[in-house]
Amino acid sequence: MILPEDGHLLRIFIGESDKYEGQPLFEWIVQKARENCLAGATVIRGLEGFGAHSRLHTAKILRLSDDLPIIIEIVDTLEKIEAFMPLIDSAITEGLATLERVQIRFYRAGVIEKNS
Repeated sequence: MILPEDGHLLRIFIGESDKYEGQPLFEWIVQKARENCLAGATVIRGLEGFGAHSRLHTAKILRLSDDLPIIIEIVDTLEKIEAFMPLIDSAITEGLATLERVQIRFYRAGVIEKNS
């Protein structure tokens, strides 16, 4: 797949304990991104954060949370991300999504070259 130099980054902020259709929401979003042939998705687990309710979620030993912040990042063209948004919008009951322009420097799969 070839991506243009001007792309977009969709960043979705949810909680680790959020579920959809019986599975973790972040797993469902990544699965749907793959099914919709988006360039790629990465899930990042935060150490600490708070959201709309201002409740602190932390990985500190004394205050171990079972609902740490999760960020899902997806980079692709604006058109593909805009087409993907309605699908996930209905699955996210609480969270935040941002969209920003990014400059894509390269996007390639690892190719192993044979020495002759």
